[in-house]
This record gives sequence, structure tokens and C-alpha cells, in this order.
Amino acid sequence: MAPLGTIKSYLENPRVAKAQIAAELSGVEFNVEAFDLAKDVTPEFLSKFPLGKIPVFESSEVDLFEASSIAYYAAAQKENNPILGSTAAEKAQILQWILFSENEINSNVGGWVYPLLGYGMYLKPTVDAATEKTKRALLALNKYLQSKTYLVGEAITFADIAVVTSLVLGFKTVFDKTLRDEMKNVTRYFTTVTSKSVFKKYLGEIALCETPLKFTPPKKEKKPAAPKETPKKKEAAPKPAASADGDDEEEAKPAPKPKSKLDLLPPSKFIMDQWKREYSNNDTNVAIKWFWDNFDPEGYSIWKVDYKYNDELTLTFMSNNLIGGFYARLERAHKYAFGSMIVRGENNKNTISGYFVVRGQEVPFEIYDAADYGSYNFQKIEPAQYEEKKDEFYKYLAWDFEDCVDGKVFK
Repeated sequence: MAPLGTIKSYLENPRVAKAQIAAELSGVEFNVEAFDLAKDVTPEFLSKFPLGKIPVFESSEVDLFEASSIAYYAAAQKENNPILGSTAAEKAQILQWILFSENEINSNVGGWVYPLLGYGMYLKPTVDAATEKTKRALLALNKYLQSKTYLVGEAITFADIAVVTSLVLGFKTVFDKTLRDEMKNVTRYFTTVTSKSVFKKYLGEIALCETPLKFTPPKKEKKPAAPKETPKKKEAAPKPAASADGDDEEEAKPAPKPKSKLDLLPPSKFIMDQWKREYSNNDTNVAIKWFWDNFDPEGYSIWKVDYKYNDELTLTFMSNNLIGGFYARLERAHKYAFGSMIVRGENNKNTISGYFVVRGQEVPFEIYDAADYGSYNFQKIEPAQYEEKKDEFYKYLAWDFEDCVDGKVFK
């Protein structure tokens, strides 16, 4: 039988295995080609797949992105395919578990594991939130599987293909024995399904995690020591002329100038460096309590920040690079400001927005002097608005939006 078409992806991708398993159980097959997003993306590729993600599927009949749609296309080739359900109720249940695998497992396991692998910026509150969401989903699945071998009916369906392939990354990297003991039904289910020959064929032998991945901060490069110079002998300076009363006069030394006008402000009980440590080392829901318990609205101000040209944004990674570029020009503001900016949406339909906390009651020179400051709208949040804005402020600091795809923190 001729292949349905070609899947392009990186090698050993469980999402590709999802399509291959569905295809084999449906009596069809795919070609699979290795694809490197860093090298192989072309304008032609983006015209077909504007999200710029893999895996993708190309054929003479249809081009598809998203692994579930590719797998479903394979299963739909077989008329009345039992893996897609035999009744309306079974079909709905299968769809339910497909959505569960994407929204509750894939996205949250990725948010937990990818920063640990170095595929994204590690931000402890965000990783911790993804970890808790993953565990919540696993506990729900564990309860459902208490008296079931498979998710729908008494045989493998598309629901099992979707859920099991979404669990592979977690079982390999972070679901250690302690966690597996807490979700014994999920573990039994996963090992039962992955022991099937068709799953082994495309997923291989899966070694369950023993030591979970942990974040390892990158080592700082040591700067080479500057070469020692032989000090030059200084000529003795002439003594100042004696005053009339016989005392020597010394030239008065000028007082050191403050580095910023913000240094002249009255002291504040809110210590920016301490807030940054609280935010970096704790869950956001813990850090935010410290923030509001200690925030000084007279010494600091809160600003909602929106990119002015969101309608011109294209790929999400490019939008995130814009944030990074803006931050790079705020070097002088580190002592006086904290910010969390995120990219929300998808390729060719996304926005940049967030919040800043700054010293004083105006946007300081250290920020508005940046070359691209004019591309952002800074709107001050008055103390009277704090209560109504608290939830949104928290969500931007925790990156707790369903459509959040990336972001950067200025600290």
C-alpha cells in the first residue's frame, strides 16, 4: 500500500508515534522525514504551516499540522474504524480524551519539562505551576482508571493512543517512583498499553524515570584576570600655600553625585531586591502575598504595559525576541524596576503585554531613554485601582493565561 503522505518532524517524537500507531491500527502508513526547525524552515514551508511548528503532514490531498489531526486522518481512512468509536457516546468520549491529552497533559508536561531540558527560559513560579497542573490532571486520570483497563470500552481506541503518547515525556523524565506510587492506576495503564507490540514498535522500550530532572543554573563564565601593571611613581604634589593664620588650606572635595534622580527619593519599606528574590524562589501565589504585604504605593508605582503595534506581530518567537530586545536596553533600570511581559496568542495573531513595578511615581529616565520605549504604552495603575487589578497583575506575573505562549521577566 502506498503511504498516505509524509510526516516531517524531529526524530523519536511521541507525537509522530501517535500518528504512526493510529495508521498501523487502521491499515495505512506514513513516510517520516527528519526536519530541523533551525535549518529547514522556508517561506514555502511557512505558507503551508504558518504556525512554524512540527510535526506536519504533506500529501497530494491535504497538508496538516497538529499531531492529533494527522493521526485522525490516518484513522479516518478505514470505514467504521472501531478505534474512533462505534456509537455517538463513544465518539464523544474519545474526543474528550483527545482534548484532555492536549490541554491537560501535553501543555503542562511541556511547561514542566522543557525549561529543565533548556528548551525555554526557566522561571520557577511558571515551572511550579505547570508541575501542579500536571499532577492535578494525573490524579483525575488515576481516579477514572480505578476500575478500567482502557479509557473507552474494552479495547484500544484513539483515546488511549492520544493519552499514552502524551504521557511518554513525563514518564521518561520527571514521573519518578514516588509520583508513580501516588498514581498507581495511571502507571498500570501506561505500562499495559505501551507493552502492546504496535506501541513498542513506534515508542520503543520506555525506561521509567528514576531520578527526575532538576533545574541546574548555568555556570557563569569567569572573566580572565586583567594583567597587572607596574604602578608608576607619582610625583609629589606641591603643598598648598599657607593661609594667613598659619593653617594649611585643603581644597574641598565635591560630594559624589547620585547616579539617578531616583536615589534622591525618600527611603521606602519596599525593598526591590528582596521582592525579586521572593518572586524568583517561591511560587507566585506565595510571592504575591509578600508583595502586597510590603508594597509601598508612595515610593513605587505599578504600570500596565502594552506593545503599541500588536497588529504587526507575526511569529510568536519573534515577538518574544522583541521583549528581550527591549529589556536589553533597560540595563540602567535593574536597580529600580521589575517587569513581567508575555506573548499571548499564536503565530500571526499575538500580543505583547505585561506589568512593570518602578521606583517613584513616573516612568523614570532609565526606562524612557530606551530606544524602543516609544513602541510601548505605559499606563499607570493608581492605588484606588489596585483591588480590581490584583487578579490580572497576578496572572501576568504567573503567566497564568491559557493563550500565553512565552515571555520574559525583567529583574
